[in-house]
Amino acid sequence: MTTLRSLYSHIPATDRLLRDPLFTHVLSQFGHTRTVEMLRLMQDEARQHIQAHDALPPWCADWANEATSRLCQQTQSALRPVFNLTGTVLHTNLGRAQQAEEAIEAVAQAMRSPVTLEYDLDGAGRGHRDRALATILCQITGAEDACIVNNNAAAVLLMLAATAAGREVVVSRGELVEIGGAFRIPDVMRQAGCTLHEVGTTNRTHASDYRAAVNEQTALLMKVHTSNYHIEGFTKAVEEAELAAMGRELDVPVVADLGSGSLVDLSQYGLPKEPMVQEMIAAGVSLVSFSGDKLLGGPQAGIIVGKRALIAKLQQHPLKRALRADKMTLAALEATLRLYLHPEKLAERLPTLRLLTRDAASIQAQGERLLTQIAPHYPEFELRVEPCQSQIGSGSLPVDRLPGAALTFTPRDGRGSRLEALSTRWRALPVPVIGRSYDGRLWLDLRCLEDEKRFLEMLLK
Repeated sequence: MTTLRSLYSHIPATDRLLRDPLFTHVLSQFGHTRTVEMLRLMQDEARQHIQAHDALPPWCADWANEATSRLCQQTQSALRPVFNLTGTVLHTNLGRAQQAEEAIEAVAQAMRSPVTLEYDLDGAGRGHRDRALATILCQITGAEDACIVNNNAAAVLLMLAATAAGREVVVSRGELVEIGGAFRIPDVMRQAGCTLHEVGTTNRTHASDYRAAVNEQTALLMKVHTSNYHIEGFTKAVEEAELAAMGRELDVPVVADLGSGSLVDLSQYGLPKEPMVQEMIAAGVSLVSFSGDKLLGGPQAGIIVGKRALIAKLQQHPLKRALRADKMTLAALEATLRLYLHPEKLAERLPTLRLLTRDAASIQAQGERLLTQIAPHYPEFELRVEPCQSQIGSGSLPVDRLPGAALTFTPRDGRGSRLEALSTRWRALPVPVIGRSYDGRLWLDLRCLEDEKRFLEMLLK
């Protein structure tokens, strides 16, 4: 008869396990301290299992293999590579823009050795960390100067705090947007110490509304690009050029938050046109802020370009130090911006633009090529290559879609539980495959699939 005491006696002592030849590799790979901690955790778990079930846990037959498996899980990075087959190119939850090889190499270089982050080689003294990038940004955008912080929310906060604290900022009611994570323009203004002065209505705002709002407390006229939603019908908005002319007349700076601002005319690549930073500067806008990791295709960063005197205020504000970008971000951003100096190769070398400009025919051909290899391994599903519509993502061009193709998996028995089980199985792969469920099928949008070989290795496991 098996008793609790005899079951407990089957839990091996730590010293005995460590002397077991099967643990030689475990100790070599993970070290003595971590291995001992894991064994003690497993021993406690085994005792609790005996108390609850009057039996040893199944893994007690192979302590070395179980310890190795658990330690490997602990060692796994929280930021794991995945296949983004969701149909959203700039997926916020999956890290937004993939970086160009040039940016990756630049970051590695910045991490391996000391760099001239704030060192002036000409004068052998302290330099400014934004200087090199400001020069390139001015060359690309036509601005007088530039400032870099860690994201566009920070850029908007710094821009307002440094130029309008304690005063009013005039914004159209239709541009008081909320972006991901409940980040709202009115909340940012309060944090920056500004007073929001709303003008116009949700759907229509006129130049006369801005003009009537200007008073001795007015610090800025502000435009916010509504990149994450679109209003159609009976609408009216004041263009940046008209507002900038009014600002010059009334001696009030005009600032613009472009959000996912683009540095190239996307329409030349067959994509919907998005407002360009260069256009805002040419129109006379005093400061323009935008993201580095959206349509620009670089690392997460907030970029502000514009008038030299106003940029100087931003650089001197105490918040700038708290919000500044680190050397890895600056290295990746500089390398990305340099790609824009060679526009003929931009769509080839910048991953974001390369993925956005893939034509539907080539994606369809890729799907048909993959279908013949994958289908035999999933007999319980009907596999098809179907047309689909991808989206840019991260609040960019929310109503525009990119035609492409997807592999779809439909359970032959019609059971939705099979889809959930398949999705769960793919998320547990060494390189997880992330798709989307819709209309009784699991869709793998192929627009962002470039490494076919590794993808097949995962799905054919």
